[in-house]
Amino acid sequence: MAYEISKYSGDAEYKINCTGDAVIGDEVRFERATFIGSFRNPKFAGFEMVTGVIIGDSYGVEKQQHTFTLKLTAGGKLVMKGRNLYANGLYRKLWTDESLRHAAAVEKHSRGDLARAARELRREYE
Repeated sequence: MAYEISKYSGDAEYKINCTGDAVIGDEVRFERATFIGSFRNPKFAGFEMVTGVIIGDSYGVEKQQHTFTLKLTAGGKLVMKGRNLYANGLYRKLWTDESLRHAAAVEKHSRGDLARAARELRREYE
């Protein structure tokens, strides 16, 4: 099977596209590619639907890489880089109180701004 692009674009339950702006507390669903075979010779096997709640996020100090921790509906936890989480589109449920989500987004963005400013300072003095 040749590699394909995910065709998932939300559903009745997970209808809000939050690609690029997920926050702690979001209940999310996305598709991720799965492969079979060896690491050196992988073969595309299809897509796996992943559903869970974002329970943590952090920024990498050096390269500003955003990492998310999800508690999966099927059980267990999953840690993913933001670029991988957002790769095929990320969809979320509506919060009961969207103002709480807005507050979480503002807090997340302020942490990102601080991390970028600190990185610029480090670059100036290297």
